[in-house]
Amino acid sequence: MSHIVEIKTEIRDGIAVSMAARRMELPEPEQGTFEMFAGTETGLGVRLPDWRFPVVCNLQSGQIRFDNYGGRWGEQKHLDGFLQRYAVEKAKLEARKQGYTTAEQLLDDGSIRVTIEVGGAA
Repeated sequence: MSHIVEIKTEIRDGIAVSMAARRMELPEPEQGTFEMFAGTETGLGVRLPDWRFPVVCNLQSGQIRFDNYGGRWGEQKHLDGFLQRYAVEKAKLEARKQGYTTAEQLLDDGSIRVTIEVGGAA
């Protein structure tokens, strides 16, 4: 039996944001107020490759704000890659807090498999 699952990623961990940025070889995210096309956004700014404006993460609400003008000011694949890496880093951080070990594998389709070892049976 199959099930459809929808996951909405909330960005709430600044350490995981920084780790995801490092994985993508991006500049270190900065806390501040950032100019966007129509106004400003305040939060943790991430500068994606060739994006006109940063992606701004509000760690309190978990929401991200960005303006890539439908892909004209930044390719969606860069945001998707950042969100994927954020989710991987956050999962690994939480697993380590519980004392679990993690491993990851990059799959042929570009996705990342994270394995969390929760302990063996006695």
